[in-house]
Amino acid sequence: MSLLFTLAAFALALGVLIVVHELGHYWVARWCGVKVLRFSIGFGKPLVVRKSGHDGTEWALAAFPLGGYVKMLDEREGEVAPHELPRAFNRQSVWRRILIVAAGPVANFLLAIALYWLLFISGVPGVKPMLGQPASGSPAAVAGFQPGEVMTSIDGQAVATWQDARWLLLKRVMSKQGLKIETRNERGEIQFRILETASLTAEDLDGDFLEKLGLTHFRPLLRPVIGKLIAGGAGEKAGLRTDDEIEAVNGRPVSRWEDLVQWVKDHPERALEFEINRGERLLIVQVTPSAATEQGKTVGKIGAAPKMDAELGKKLLTEVRYPPFQALGAALDKTWDTSLFSLHMLGRMVVGEVSLKNISGPITIADYAGQSASMGWLPYLSFLALISISLGVLNLLPIPLLDGGHLMYYMAEILKGSPVSERAMEIGQQVGMALLMALMAFAFYNDINRLLSGQ
Repeated sequence: MSLLFTLAAFALALGVLIVVHELGHYWVARWCGVKVLRFSIGFGKPLVVRKSGHDGTEWALAAFPLGGYVKMLDEREGEVAPHELPRAFNRQSVWRRILIVAAGPVANFLLAIALYWLLFISGVPGVKPMLGQPASGSPAAVAGFQPGEVMTSIDGQAVATWQDARWLLLKRVMSKQGLKIETRNERGEIQFRILETASLTAEDLDGDFLEKLGLTHFRPLLRPVIGKLIAGGAGEKAGLRTDDEIEAVNGRPVSRWEDLVQWVKDHPERALEFEINRGERLLIVQVTPSAATEQGKTVGKIGAAPKMDAELGKKLLTEVRYPPFQALGAALDKTWDTSLFSLHMLGRMVVGEVSLKNISGPITIADYAGQSASMGWLPYLSFLALISISLGVLNLLPIPLLDGGHLMYYMAEILKGSPVSERAMEIGQQVGMALLMALMAFAFYNDINRLLSGQ
């Protein structure tokens, strides 16, 4: 995966999210009769400006692209002609101002709902939550989980894929209470087991907490034969083809797909010599795995999937698909659930129950954008929906300069019966700026630390 591809995927994601957010403000402002002076993607000096519409609204692309704004007619920011006073933002009722400000985050939530709806209609491929052998002495082993069992529900909530199971477990393990997990074995027998999670620490949540619990995914014995290559991936670029069988890596025999995966993971951006069997020919191919972030660590990837027979695929893989109306309900539930969980995690970070290492900056987000895009449009849309929710939640936080900070002022105005004083707003802006700068600095620190440490 090239740097150019990663940057393009990140730029597209960022552009879509910013445009949707600011269009929310713009459309509701226009609906409320407020005059919009400028719609800007990015901050700082405008690089490109175009005027359009009866009001001569400026559509601008600015130098610093990590954000945007909608500038409205406002007496606090300049002189307003008497005949345009009714169209000034500050002259609107507090309820209209609330609608205009809240419209940005709401637009991000609506985008996430639309994306999840599309995903659920199209069908989301996944891996069944089939369990492997739990480590001896782990909570899963103590609970009696057996290899080959499939998790069907967690605390009464159905799960269809390994991703669903991981998401539900992540939400519930922080309660430090036992989880009731329903499983089904190959004979169709149902078992209910209690998984204790009290042993997990905040540091465990930074890595693979499922491994700490002893919940590992069932991995069948697969031959090291390539079944699929991602376009533009390191494997395809090196000249690998589907049906190639990997005989050895750097002179060491490879008998299982897992062995190949481990070789690749352990050598990001380091050349490997693949001995492959292609038909009746033995070939040597130099492959350099690209670097990617996985569970906080830098690993190698070549963009290849194993060849799997139809029966094994039916046993291990599934697809989550709904008819249109049910898909809408699932999309609403997914967006609401993710939003609440994001707030819950932020609260846990504030009180120190979850590590601040989980805060990611633009470098990490760009990396995830590139990885998801390389896997196809479905994973990329899922990534886009998740980031859109995160942006909506972040903007609703009661921090001055953010939409949530303005909403906090308007709530105070409703309670006291008059607007918040200019002095209080100035102090709030200074505090908000300091908080946002600290948050950005911490996010960049985490990004750089991940790059330097490989974690």
